[in-house]
Amino acid sequence: MLSVNDVKWSETLSFRLGALGAMVADQYAQALAELGLKPKHVGVLGVLDAGLAASQLEIARLMRVAPSLVVSLADHLESKGAIKRLRDPADRRRQILSLTEEGRELLGQCTAKSLALDARLDAGLTAPQQTALREALGRLAVSYGLPGSA
Repeated sequence: MLSVNDVKWSETLSFRLGALGAMVADQYAQALAELGLKPKHVGVLGVLDAGLAASQLEIARLMRVAPSLVVSLADHLESKGAIKRLRDPADRRRQILSLTEEGRELLGQCTAKSLALDARLDAGLTAPQQTALREALGRLAVSYGLPGSA
């Protein structure tokens, strides 16, 4: 392990991942804005597509956001025809969300935007470096409880 005297703050993994993450997040948000979406909208679509949660409250817990934010995100996605809301017959207070065909197509467009950003992001790396980066980030994601591959 490196000591404080061996490394400048700007060379730390935390700083570099944070700075790069902020830059990439801004680029991703700009790309999604062309579709009238924000990254958290894509999060809701992704959760529904993966079958990880269906109720607004479950989605809020999974995404670690306020339930009121999920309501707002769902309102927008419903207005775009990307999701449907249904009352849970077992609990009338609970809203169940489901992805529509339009929602799947929209999620596909978001994935295409992500892949284009990925191509620009790793363009300066060799194929083995690209593979190593994806594997390392996948492992880090899993260790923090995010989707990825260990």
